[in-house]
Amino acid sequence: MKVCLDTNAYSNLRRGNQKLLDLLNGCDEILVPAATCAELTYGFLRGGRMDENESLLNSFLEEEHVSFQPVTQSIAERWGYVKAALAQKGTPIPENDIWIAATALETGARLVSYDHHFDAVGGLIRIAP
Repeated sequence: MKVCLDTNAYSNLRRGNQKLLDLLNGCDEILVPAATCAELTYGFLRGGRMDENESLLNSFLEEEHVSFQPVTQSIAERWGYVKAALAQKGTPIPENDIWIAATALETGARLVSYDHHFDAVGGLIRIAP
């Protein structure tokens, strides 16, 4: 199974969520979208342990089956479709979460997130262990 991590999933992983760890250990591929990395870096900068948190993230990104997912042209185009569909339904979600959803959809990954607003994104499979 291929999964895409939302920011809160990575944070829950660092807090020791065993169900999440078990899920990720069974995955073939774990994607960390550019927007997730951006949100994490912002959080690290606001906290008191920037170097430690950044080091942990970099180590995670170097693990087998884990990779950084940059924004590609196809992900950017998917973002437009997702944003338009949400606007048409009147169910907006935060901008960064649209990028994360577009990444999951475009790569065929399931989204690991604890945010229910992702359920408004058509075709997106969200799991929250």
